Amino acid sequence: MTDTARDPKPPAKQGGLIRSSAIFSGLTLVSRFLGLARDLVITARLGASQTIAADAYYTALTFPNLFRRMFAEGAFAAAFVPDYSKRLVAEGKEAADRFAADALATMAAATVAITIACQLAMPWIMTVYSYGFLEDPAKFKLAVILTQITMPYLPCMVIAALFAGTLQARGRFIIYGFYPTVLNVVMLAVVLPQHDPTEAAYAASWGVLVAGVSQAALCWWGAHRSGARIHPRHLKLTPEIRTLIRRMIPGVIASSATQINLFISAMLASQVAGMRVWLNVAERFYQLPLSLVGVAIGVALLPRLSTALQVEDRDDAQAAMDQAVVFGLALSLPAAAALMGMPFYLTDGFFARGAFTSHDAMDSARLLFHYGWGVPAFVLIKILQPAFFARGDTRTPMVYSLISVAVNIVLGVALFFTLGFQGIAFATAAASWITVIQMLVYLRARSIWTPSARATGKVIRVTLASAGLGVAVALASHFREALEAPVAALTGGGGAKEVTVILVCIAGAALYPLLLFAFGGVTPAEAKAAFRRRKGDVAAPSADLP
Repeated sequence: MTDTARDPKPPAKQGGLIRSSAIFSGLTLVSRFLGLARDLVITARLGASQTIAADAYYTALTFPNLFRRMFAEGAFAAAFVPDYSKRLVAEGKEAADRFAADALATMAAATVAITIACQLAMPWIMTVYSYGFLEDPAKFKLAVILTQITMPYLPCMVIAALFAGTLQARGRFIIYGFYPTVLNVVMLAVVLPQHDPTEAAYAASWGVLVAGVSQAALCWWGAHRSGARIHPRHLKLTPEIRTLIRRMIPGVIASSATQINLFISAMLASQVAGMRVWLNVAERFYQLPLSLVGVAIGVALLPRLSTALQVEDRDDAQAAMDQAVVFGLALSLPAAAALMGMPFYLTDGFFARGAFTSHDAMDSARLLFHYGWGVPAFVLIKILQPAFFARGDTRTPMVYSLISVAVNIVLGVALFFTLGFQGIAFATAAASWITVIQMLVYLRARSIWTPSARATGKVIRVTLASAGLGVAVALASHFREALEAPVAALTGGGGAKEVTVILVCIAGAALYPLLLFAFGGVTPAEAKAAFRRRKGDVAAPSADLP
């Protein structure tokens, strides 16, 4: 391996944003497909409203996932990656690694303390969070026990996030994109042999903990192989760590508005038997574009913006934001069109089997429709946040996030008791769009970023292409029985529903690029250039595995 690979100092212009995002997205897609398989198995084993195990298990997943997204993947990454990137550029690898070691000691101590406190206080926490479970003591008790089992996933994820952040700063995305797959593989391995719902819930909860340890070990190995030398240190609040913590405090809220909104939604959901499962099924679909697009672009964009600002290259920062927004909307708008055009087709086709009925699929679809029009907002938040974080500004997004949470609470409660459970999804989507509007107005007013005329034109063309896709999938959903008939004739009736919905998804994925080219959203030459490495780019992400 070359010295450069061992002691990377990112150049002013890091690797192609879209290319880096695509590598991360491709690996995330593998994880999401395995996650879909995992959820298919779990919902078939646990059901929805028919057993206490389903609601208890999905409640147990909520706490570590909420803290993981707030601390490990949200505020911590937003504060840590820019600082680590700048130290790589200005001070070299050793100084950056010392900073990372101090951060690791601090975050590990904090999250272990949070985990122990939550485990001890879980009966009282559950009384507030899942007050609807109090009417069923067996469900309440099971939810408490399973959540106590899954909580140690949090410190594991903080450790994984830190080592993954060092890989992100170095332009290495393979292990960073791959490590979530470990969770799905472990979960499938432990749940598949189970048949009793309660035993399956226990197995899945222990599987979460085993997967967390495995993910942390994998990210440490990847960081070590990339040249990082981050060794355990005593807890020491250096001035640099104090600055990191100060940036994290508002970032906990800024990076996690969507997660807080979902947490509030889940609190209301405890009032309806099976709704935790319906929310999880809807989340499985709308989180796919968020992970593939929003998170992937944010992962690649943050270090690029941090480096561009470090060397005062405003042109590259502007180009990166334009490219990120256009690319993000080019993938999130068609996803929104598909989720809104055929929500029941998706939930019924993929999940309605075993203990998960068509009635459950319909209720999940009602939620999915409203989450669908929120997808572009969820993605834009992930793309716009780096414009603040790269400049060390975590306060402004925090203020907007607080407003978003307030809107979600007021709307969610009001609509839940007037329109029913669908109001929860409506409120979450609306609150996210309000956050996007506030961010755009601020960035424009402070002359930080305004979309160029070319980028605006691209977005309009992308919107038209996405609308065309939405019409196409809505028609496919309407004529579902006619589409299933020839498939049933070929398969003898078995699996016709599943095969047909997969074929419709494939057809939609093939149709959209044609519509995109037809409307001029992206030309073939632009698509090819986006994935071509430029001279001077950082080492290819394959350097994760030297």
